[in-house]
Amino acid sequence: MTATMTQHRPQKRERLVARVSAEDKTIITQAAAIAGQSVGSFILSEARKAAVQTLEARQRIVLNAEQSRRLVEALLAPPRPPTRRMKRALELYRKTVISDVNV
Repeated sequence: MTATMTQHRPQKRERLVARVSAEDKTIITQAAAIAGQSVGSFILSEARKAAVQTLEARQRIVLNAEQSRRLVEALLAPPRPPTRRMKRALELYRKTVISDVNV
């Protein structure tokens, strides 16, 4: 038995549909051919890579050493007293928002 036969592949039950220009279709078809894949496999593979990359870029914050130090200092510092503007905003919030926190 080969390795691919023993692996469980999730069933593909979902469908994605997209309308593309003739130029986009030509480019995608050529790229798929160069990659040795069908157009559908190529699109799925590249879209998944882009989706994973987008999620990783948006779900994780990467800080250098200086940024990390400044963040930790800000988190550990005692809170500053609220400004007049902040007090006014809180007052307005309590007047306009119904919340069980205020009860």
